[in-house]
Amino acid sequence: MNIIIISLLVGVVGMGLGGIITAIFGSRTDKMISIFLSFAGGVMASIVFLELIPESIEYSNIWITIMGLLSGVLMVLILHSIIDKISSVAKSKLGFHESYAEFFHSDGIIKNKKGMLRSGIIMLFAIALHNIPEGLAMGAAGYHDAALGLTIAVMIGLHNIPEGMAISAPLISGGLSKAKAVFLAFLTGSTTVIGAVAGVLIGGISYTALALSFSAAGGAMLYVVFAEIFPQSIVTSKDKVPVFFALIGIITGMLFTQIH
Repeated sequence: MNIIIISLLVGVVGMGLGGIITAIFGSRTDKMISIFLSFAGGVMASIVFLELIPESIEYSNIWITIMGLLSGVLMVLILHSIIDKISSVAKSKLGFHESYAEFFHSDGIIKNKKGMLRSGIIMLFAIALHNIPEGLAMGAAGYHDAALGLTIAVMIGLHNIPEGMAISAPLISGGLSKAKAVFLAFLTGSTTVIGAVAGVLIGGISYTALALSFSAAGGAMLYVVFAEIFPQSIVTSKDKVPVFFALIGIITGMLFTQIH
């Protein structure tokens, strides 16, 4: 039960803090988002490779672990498909760029307030769904080892800060009040508890189920890190700063695994 409460606090506080930072600093948050993203991505990757995958192998075998990793990636892809159906808005209408090269040579992704607001709403749904596999990692780890669950919770809390910024920035730019944007950021973080409950329930079935929950959560997190966090942090920063903060994040993750 404790890990479920922690997952709720981590989701709500992390996302809400990101919303508050955006509300206070406004347009000056681009560099901060990039730094937080790359650092959090480094921590996440480190803990997946040093904790979740080894734990999964220990409780099962390499093949179960690989199966779990692939299912985690598939889970994120399915979530993306759901997000696309929920949004049902053509990219051209929102003004999204089709490549990172176009992003680099542009002053912004969205050119009008209405488009920014719709973009923020879509981002809200996307991150709300993404929080579920993160909660799964917390729930499965916390059921097995309270210290490991807390370590992953801290890591996800750091990761939630830039996500809260990513939600609130377009909402505020689209004309929504800062108070409402921050409230929505807080609310979005609450979906983490859904994954945490699932992680606890699945992890309690058997050692094989526990191993699958570890590796599935790891696969989902790795996909998010390498397909979304790192590319977006580089695009946002437009320099090599994210590389150094990603390395700091990896080292931090290594230290977390030793402390617990």
